[in-house]
Amino acid sequence: MNRSAMAVWKGDLKTGTGTMSTQSGALKDAAYGFATRFEDKPGSNPEELIAAAHAGCFSMALSGELGKAGLTPESIETTAEVTMEPVDGKATITRSHLRTRVRIPGADQAKFDGAAAAAKAGCPISRLLNTNITLEATLDR
Repeated sequence: MNRSAMAVWKGDLKTGTGTMSTQSGALKDAAYGFATRFEDKPGSNPEELIAAAHAGCFSMALSGELGKAGLTPESIETTAEVTMEPVDGKATITRSHLRTRVRIPGADQAKFDGAAAAAKAGCPISRLLNTNITLEATLDR
């Protein structure tokens, strides 16, 4: 399986502008620039797309791991927060923190904890990221 996305950048780093699009069309010409990436201005940036990919991947992986444990979630809500900071003078994603809240009436906590740990380690985006990944997993019964 292959998936692709495309970015177009025009101009210099600080005043230039770019767009990002995905093969599926789910993201089409999403604007980004220096201010949306480094100055918290409204708009997209590559790091939030990585966070979205990690949250989505983890949620699906957790659903799969819960199924293996005989548990069926009513809902899984996951937020991923990536941290970018300088390392050796270069901007680096140093951490992805996952927070998930899962509703499974009557679920066993130990089975849930095992499934969450397996999903964190096994989701393809977790495996892609060469960074510290932390997890807060809450079970709502």
